[in-house]
Amino acid sequence: MSAASDESTTRAGDTTGQMAGGDPRLDKLVHRLPPRMGDTVTYLLKPSSRWVRIPSGALLIIGGVFSFLPVLGIWMLPLGLALLAEDVPALRSSRAKVLDWVERKKPQWLDPSASKK
Repeated sequence: MSAASDESTTRAGDTTGQMAGGDPRLDKLVHRLPPRMGDTVTYLLKPSSRWVRIPSGALLIIGGVFSFLPVLGIWMLPLGLALLAEDVPALRSSRAKVLDWVERKKPQWLDPSASKK
């Protein structure tokens, strides 16, 4: 029980600059995004942005389902699932598997010295 209380106090004390989930691989991927998009994703992944993240993720999933329409696309589906993975433990394990795959197959994506495009 003390480990859980230590974890919750650590999270509560470090929420200013920490993203939800706390996966450094996810942080590296976000830092590779263009500045404006990276700032938006950083905002959405903050623990305090939960009430924006959940509806945004749900709307992106719905948009991905209707990808046959002109403006919407299939790209919305994985993005919505990634946003919801911050709050749904079952999706969080899938996100970890995807990040493991990225780490094995595309390590250059996690390289901090790689230039932003």
